[in-house]
Amino acid sequence: MDIIDMTRELGKLLQQEDSYKNMRAAESKADADTELQGLIKDFNLKRLSVNVETQKTEKDGEKIAQLNKEMQKVYADIMANENMKAYNEAKQEFDKISGRVMTILQNCIAGEDPETTDFDASCTGSCSTCGGCG
Repeated sequence: MDIIDMTRELGKLLQQEDSYKNMRAAESKADADTELQGLIKDFNLKRLSVNVETQKTEKDGEKIAQLNKEMQKVYADIMANENMKAYNEAKQEFDKISGRVMTILQNCIAGEDPETTDFDASCTGSCSTCGGCG
């Protein structure tokens, strides 16, 4: 079995994880929530309006402030939605395991021992902000 086949097997195993299944189920519920989808659409339209206003040569500060306030309200409503909360929690759980897997792979690529390298909770996964491992 070559490295690509093994990677595909790893992908299959990740998709069998309970945290992955929970995340996908929560995502489906959030996608089916018409109220939530309406809020997301409203948020995107408000964000677009803010972008349009801020790019005008003659900016209307009051209008921009009002649009930002409306956008923040819709965002708060989105984040208060039970299906969005459930999705975010499920995604965080899956992100823990996928982050650990990715960190182990990155550490191996960097030359660490595959048998002993592991995830460090202080690692963000972004080498651009890294102060050095272990």
